[in-house]
Amino acid sequence: MNRKVLLSTLVAASLLSGCATGLNSIQKREYEAFKHDGVLVKEKEPVVGALLGILPGGGSFYAGEAGLGLANLMFWPMSVLWDPVSGYNGSVAINYDITKLKLRKEKEKEINALDEKLALEQLTQKEYILAKREIEQKYSYE
Repeated sequence: MNRKVLLSTLVAASLLSGCATGLNSIQKREYEAFKHDGVLVKEKEPVVGALLGILPGGGSFYAGEAGLGLANLMFWPMSVLWDPVSGYNGSVAINYDITKLKLRKEKEKEINALDEKLALEQLTQKEYILAKREIEQKYSYE
């Protein structure tokens, strides 16, 4: 009987840890660049997500993964092995997504203002192109 419980717990842990994947390598580089440039939006604290992962489903619930949180709740205390990772990775992913959204909106706002200046003939075509390149480079993290 103990072997069945252990085996089912290990299978569940491996399946659930697949749901807790973090950022891919490109996204990790962007995330680090956001931090370096001081533009990272911290909606969630990854360390808090990891610490809450010690509680039944806490890390997953903190990271907005209610389904995963319920599954981790059912497998507690074994979920302590993977839920801190879920909470951490989920928090990082939320911060990454919110930062990308904020930067996209800021870029659109600057380009729209530039388009308006061009439409009002406050800029030449050459000035517009140069200014637009600057804006695109400013928001390029890829």
